[in-house]
Amino acid sequence: MEATVKFILRHDLENKKGEQPLMIVVHLAGKRKLMSSGIKLLPDLWSADKQEIVDMTAKQKTQLEKKFGSAVPPKSYLLQYQDDLLEIRTRIRQIEESFRAQDVPYDLDMLMTKIKESKKPKIKKAEPTYSVYDFIDLYIKENELTRVRGSMIVYKSLKRHLKNYQDQINENFKFENMDYAFMQGFQNFLINHKIVHRTTGTVSTLNNITIAKQLSTLKTFLGYAKRKGFKIAEGYKDFTIKKEKLEVIALNKKEFDSLYVLDLTSNSRLDQVRDVFLFSCVTGYRFSDLCQLKREHIKADEIRMTITKTKEPSVVPLTRISREILKKYSDRISPLPMISNQKFNKYVKELCKLAEIDDPVEIIRYRGSERIANMCPKYDLVSAHTGRKTFVTISLSKGIPAEVVMKITGHSDYKSFKRYVDVDEDRKRNAMSLAWD
Repeated sequence: MEATVKFILRHDLENKKGEQPLMIVVHLAGKRKLMSSGIKLLPDLWSADKQEIVDMTAKQKTQLEKKFGSAVPPKSYLLQYQDDLLEIRTRIRQIEESFRAQDVPYDLDMLMTKIKESKKPKIKKAEPTYSVYDFIDLYIKENELTRVRGSMIVYKSLKRHLKNYQDQINENFKFENMDYAFMQGFQNFLINHKIVHRTTGTVSTLNNITIAKQLSTLKTFLGYAKRKGFKIAEGYKDFTIKKEKLEVIALNKKEFDSLYVLDLTSNSRLDQVRDVFLFSCVTGYRFSDLCQLKREHIKADEIRMTITKTKEPSVVPLTRISREILKKYSDRISPLPMISNQKFNKYVKELCKLAEIDDPVEIIRYRGSERIANMCPKYDLVSAHTGRKTFVTISLSKGIPAEVVMKITGHSDYKSFKRYVDVDEDRKRNAMSLAWD
């Protein structure tokens, strides 16, 4: 008679992390005994039916980290655990074969004794040994399939800046040394660091907005590394990042109308760019959403689709202008004549210059405490994203409640939306006029 081997989780012995011990259950000749496998698992990671550890997907991993935090083991550990379970089964079979080869009658007690004797001493789980840069690469690899394309660029920039900082101070970075003082030193380095552009050879520096983004990314990354089991210096959490407000570049109603009536019959290239831009202005869609727009998304009175950036469903009502533009391209497969983002940003500046959207706009940036002011014609500052900002500002100026605009644009955080409310000068003037004139 051959023993049967199963594995079960002891739900009654759950630790503070939510892990439960995985037990070996051996049946032989109507008797049953349990012994520890040396493995502790979150119950979500064990399939009792299949008798194996769950093959965790990136989506499941994200959900588990929200629920269990740092208790979620790396996938490499789970693969090792699965190998351990296979090795346990193989070892038990080999012991039974040894008994039979020697023609020795055996019972469950004898089998369990031999199993315990053959158990390998438990090896203490080693701490992760990735360097800071290796781990950035691992983070990018693990998240590139679940994050919007291009969102990982900031982590590649962070890696490059950290390497430059390391070369300057001639010291290898370790997670446990990246404390408050490190954050302060890295910030000072970024303020003074000069970047030589490969193609043009020109030298530039980073402004405070870019520096704040790098520091914020580093703090996020250190929190992720801590959840993965690295020893992290706690001081980095106390480092405060000062974020400066960006100017909101949006068209006012007069500028929008000047684009709408502009005669482009002799320039089909700019005519198509104008249509795509105006469509963004009247729907609030990002350029990435316009690129993914299909005819299946367009219903009788609205557009229904899932937003690329947030992965949230969106419903945007159609208006006279958006209907006009869709009708104009009704003979095409795609609803809009889309081109690359790079070309669009170039052509939309040319378009706005032609429409004489050239009011001077002062752009103020800071590098450390140094104030840098530049005056630019407005058309130079217009980009694909200006359409979305224009939708918000004109909608607010026409009296559409902020919560309705937020619902259409998909803004879930009023803090990020508030800058549009603050910048609406027309509303400000109208309110002052009603109150004082």
